[in-house]
Amino acid sequence: MPIDLRHDSEIDDLVEKTRRFVREYVLPIENEAAGDITAAGGDDLRREMNAKAKAEGIFAPHAPVEFGGLGLDMRDRAPVFEAAGYSTFGPVALHIGAPDEGNVHMLAHIASEEQRQKYLGPLATGEVRSAFAMTEPSPGAGADPNALRTKAVKVDGGWKINGEKRFITGAEGAGFYIIMARTAGEPGDRGGATMFLAPGNTEGITVKRHIHTTDKSMIGGHCEVDFVDVFVPDEDILGEVDEGYRYAQVRLGPARMTHVMRWLGAATRCHDVALDYVAQREGFGGKLGDLGMIQQMVADNEIDLAATRALLLKACHELDLGNHASNETSIAKTFAAEAYSRIADRSIQMCGGLGVSEDLPLARLQQELRPFRIYDGPSEVHRWAIARRAVGRARKALQAAAQ
Repeated sequence: MPIDLRHDSEIDDLVEKTRRFVREYVLPIENEAAGDITAAGGDDLRREMNAKAKAEGIFAPHAPVEFGGLGLDMRDRAPVFEAAGYSTFGPVALHIGAPDEGNVHMLAHIASEEQRQKYLGPLATGEVRSAFAMTEPSPGAGADPNALRTKAVKVDGGWKINGEKRFITGAEGAGFYIIMARTAGEPGDRGGATMFLAPGNTEGITVKRHIHTTDKSMIGGHCEVDFVDVFVPDEDILGEVDEGYRYAQVRLGPARMTHVMRWLGAATRCHDVALDYVAQREGFGGKLGDLGMIQQMVADNEIDLAATRALLLKACHELDLGNHASNETSIAKTFAAEAYSRIADRSIQMCGGLGVSEDLPLARLQQELRPFRIYDGPSEVHRWAIARRAVGRARKALQAAAQ
C-alpha cells in the first residue's frame, strides 16, 4: 500500500499560521534578547507568548484536546514543531519545548485520572512548567540509566526519596517534578526504577545551582537538584513500582524526535541566513552563490535537511503505529544532531566574518544546536545501540539458517 507523505490541508494551514506567528512576533523578541530567554523575561515572557499563541489557535499542538491542545500525532507534529523552532523562543511560545512537551506526552499515556487532573491539566494549559529528574552526577545515571543511584524507600502511606540530580532542565520554577528513583536492586542492575510525581514546593526538594551551558533558550535552566527525605504518597506513583524504565520509553523516543523537529527549524534558519547572504554578496567578479565551493556547501546543507526530514518522518510513522521504534529514533536523532552541526558550521563559513559576529544569529544558533549531539543520549551511545541491534539480527539469522 502506498504511503501518502502529504499532510492534510488543516495541518498545512497550521504550519503557515505558526510560521507567520514565529517570524513576525517571536523572532524579533529573540533577536532583541540575543537568544537569552532569561534576559528576555523568563516565565513572564512565556506567559505573554503563550497567551498570544492561544489567541492564534496554535498553542500546545501536541497536548490532548480535552486540555485545550490540538491532539496532533507525531507525524503531524513534525512540520508544526519545525516551523516553531525557526526561532529558539518559538517552542516556548507554543508550549512545545523540553521538558514540558515530553512530560505532557508521557502523562497523557500513563497518568491515572486523578494524576491527569492534578498534573497533566495544569501543565498542558501552560499554568505550570515541569521537570524530569533522571540524570545524576557521576557515577550515577546519565547516558547509562542503569547506573541510577537516587533511592526511594517505602514508608507508611508512600515513599521517601533521597538522591542528587544533575542537568535537570526547567528545574528552577517547576510546578512539579517527575522523579526517577531506584526502588529495587543496586546501581548497575537492570530495571528496579520507579517514577514519582512531586509538586515543586515539596519539602526536601532544593535547586542548588544552574549549570551554565552554551544554549540559552530553555526556561528554568539546567540545574543541580537535591532530594532529601522527599515524601511522595502512593497515589503519586506514575505507573507501576519497578517499571520506571519501561514507562520512560514512552517518553524518550518521541521526545528525541520532537528535539529533531524543533532544532530542524533552527538549522533551516542557519541555511536561510547563509543563502540570503551568498545570493547578494559580491566577490571574485560575481556573487558568492555562483562560486563552486559555495555551491557545494549550499548543496550539502540541502541534502542534510532533506535527509533529516526523511528519517524523522520514518521514525514518526513507526511511533504513530504504536511501535517502540528504538532503532528508527536512534538513527534519526544521531543523524540530525550531527547534520545540524554541519549545517551551522557551513552557514557560518559562507558568511565569513559576519558569520562569527553578532550581526548575524549564526554563531549563537550554533551554540544552541551543538548540545543536541549530547542531549537525549550522545551520538556514541546511540551508535552503540544501533550496532548492537544490527549484530543481534545477524546472529539470529545465522542461528536460524543453522537449524
